[in-house]
Amino acid sequence: MDFNDSPEEAAFRAKAQAFLQKAVKPKSDDSAGLARTLSDKEYLAAAKAYQKAKAEAGFAGITWPKEQGGQGLAPIYSVIFGQEEAKFDAPAGPFAIGLGMCIPTVIAFTTEEYKQRFVAPALRGEEIWCQLFSEPSAGSDVAGLKTKAVRDGDEWVVNGQKVWTSGAHYSDYGILLVRTNPDVAKHKGLTMFFLDMKSPGVEVRPIHQMSGGSNFNEVYFTDVRIPHSQMLGGEGNGWTVALVTLMNERLAVGGSSGPDYKEILELARALPTANGGTLAQDGAFRAQLADWYVRAEGYKLGKYRTMTALSKGQTPGPESSIGKIINANQMQEIANAAIEAQDHFGIVVDQGMAPMEAAFQQAYMWAPGLRIAGGTDEILKNIIAERVLGLPGDVRVDKDVAYKDLPTGR
Repeated sequence: MDFNDSPEEAAFRAKAQAFLQKAVKPKSDDSAGLARTLSDKEYLAAAKAYQKAKAEAGFAGITWPKEQGGQGLAPIYSVIFGQEEAKFDAPAGPFAIGLGMCIPTVIAFTTEEYKQRFVAPALRGEEIWCQLFSEPSAGSDVAGLKTKAVRDGDEWVVNGQKVWTSGAHYSDYGILLVRTNPDVAKHKGLTMFFLDMKSPGVEVRPIHQMSGGSNFNEVYFTDVRIPHSQMLGGEGNGWTVALVTLMNERLAVGGSSGPDYKEILELARALPTANGGTLAQDGAFRAQLADWYVRAEGYKLGKYRTMTALSKGQTPGPESSIGKIINANQMQEIANAAIEAQDHFGIVVDQGMAPMEAAFQQAYMWAPGLRIAGGTDEILKNIIAERVLGLPGDVRVDKDVAYKDLPTGR
């Protein structure tokens, strides 16, 4: 591994730092951040303004082809910008799914006319996209989805339901995975489309979360008509197209933004114990802290391997799934430990009263979702076992069974 930037990479990093210092404020321990101080409407407006500034400065679509409005740079430059952006309170969230997963799929599988229409507005922050995959009975097993599309002339009529769709309530467009052929195995009967989220028959219902937010949604489709020209990748090729999207998703959610070992150590230094010292002096806590430190450093060094591969023009493999398992579980462990250490005060979620503006309480409520988003722990462990370690694959008894013949219960 090479831990140093090349001269070109160092110059790009300096340029990114200069832009970010002008565009947004650095993260601060004594500030709750834009996402927690602005209303949803205000935050969305700030995000669009920031995305426009990024595009104008050349930091949007860093790896995308120049003919699609990107910079045509190697993936390592996108990693570098992401590293620097993480140090600032940048309102990039509303565009993470669209620019990280949806638009790359559109670029790969649609016509030149549609690329010209949709890519540039998304880069400039004028339009937001969402990803419509998961269903109530098809989460980790996305191929088991039930939402169906039936062709009617030059259109497809869609009926069904999606759930846990992040950002659907403010999205302009979405990519949609549906079943178009129930007579073949479940993976083979899927097709991908993109659609206008304001189409007649599309109903979005926000889901109230235990954290107090409503970022996820149920989306219902009732006789929604989608032009045949908006199919991505051809009829019956939806699973292949979805794998491109899912690969980008799992890489995107590999990290976590919650408090880590440094934050809980800061808390422990201030928490008294019954023995008269502080939690930071407790032997059991220090042993657990060492475990968290080792995991965090191991993950960091693993990311350096990925960065080195990107810098050499190579494509990282499925080992990127390891990062999400480590980070999501560690966030949950640290948040739980911090809340327990606060005793009965741990239930206080008021930002003005709880230590570190209730960051541990927020992380505790968000961590379970992170362990599901982009693939559950169990699915990712299977990927690591089969594709990284070369272990035998799981037995899949329904692999060659037509979807219509799959058992559905009593």
